[in-house]
Amino acid sequence: NSAKVTNNLNDYMIHLPLEASSHKFEEVDTLYIGHSIEKIDNKIKTLKSLYPKATFINNHTGSKYTSNEVAMDKLLKVLKKYNYTFIDSKTTANSVVLKSAKKYGMRVLTRNIFLDNKKDKKYIQKQLKRAVAIAKRNGSAIAIGHPYSITFSTLKQSKHLLKGVELVFVQSL
Repeated sequence: NSAKVTNNLNDYMIHLPLEASSHKFEEVDTLYIGHSIEKIDNKIKTLKSLYPKATFINNHTGSKYTSNEVAMDKLLKVLKKYNYTFIDSKTTANSVVLKSAKKYGMRVLTRNIFLDNKKDKKYIQKQLKRAVAIAKRNGSAIAIGHPYSITFSTLKQSKHLLKGVELVFVQSL
């Protein structure tokens, strides 16, 4: 039903499951490093038809995929064809996303902070403070969180931590 939900939205991105080093939380329709460019193209074309207003795609999991140059080259080539910007969730320090993006002259963005690796209010606030510090130092920061109730409630209670920064949609970066 997510495609129906986005019909009336202008600002959203596609969270694309990519192959992880661990198959513990594998999802249906995950892209694997061995998939052909045709399979990748069909997947992205389908997403484009379901979510026509989306211009950003980020990876859900993907530590194995984003560290594989051949796989990332294929994916970014297809994403460029459909005019997507990729946001690397940076699920591994071995990501080759930037290297592959340079090959295609693509702009990509990279996550700076995961807010809720731990479902704990103090931890989430600490991560939010780190994101604010990065934004103040670098001019921007991308913080990624999950739709957990603890994350939402902590963010609602933590507006005071955002003093001195402006929250913007990723399209503004």
